[in-house]
Amino acid sequence: MSQVDKVAILEKLGMNIRRLRQERNMSQEELAFNVNSARNFIGCIERAEKSSSIITLCRIAKAFDVSIEELVKGIDT
Repeated sequence: MSQVDKVAILEKLGMNIRRLRQERNMSQEELAFNVNSARNFIGCIERAEKSSSIITLCRIAKAFDVSIEELVKGIDT
């Protein structure tokens, strides 16, 4: 997998997380609290600056009451 592909995946994931968070009128701080993470880490995920562990993705999905599939929706591998 090329670096471009990795960046595209992180960008789409970040966009999905931001969209779901905003649809729920949830701040980054609230999401961070719900997933036991730091607010700045949530921001980094949304901006595709950092990747997340599967554990954190599971916690994010649970906080939004969605499946993991919803978080990765639209990502082509």
